[in-house]
Amino acid sequence: MPPTQLRQAERLAKKENRTLSELVREALRQYQQKQASPVNTELIAALRAVHEDARRSGSDKLPQRAINAEVSAYRREQRQKKINQPGR
Repeated sequence: MPPTQLRQAERLAKKENRTLSELVREALRQYQQKQASPVNTELIAALRAVHEDARRSGSDKLPQRAINAEVSAYRREQRQKKINQPGR
């Protein structure tokens, strides 16, 4: 480990009342945990976009009953389209 990084680690360990060994073990544990379940940044970005769109349109304030009614109406519409398609 480079001397500068070692000094930083020693200062952090002292600040947190840990030994350097404890600090390194915790850092390794967190690193392994992060590698085991990486963050899906594309999914997070998509969810943020959906949330922002809902906020802008005001649909983030709809009661659950209204949301369920919208979903049901959309599904009925999709089923009806399938039924009305010629050649199927």
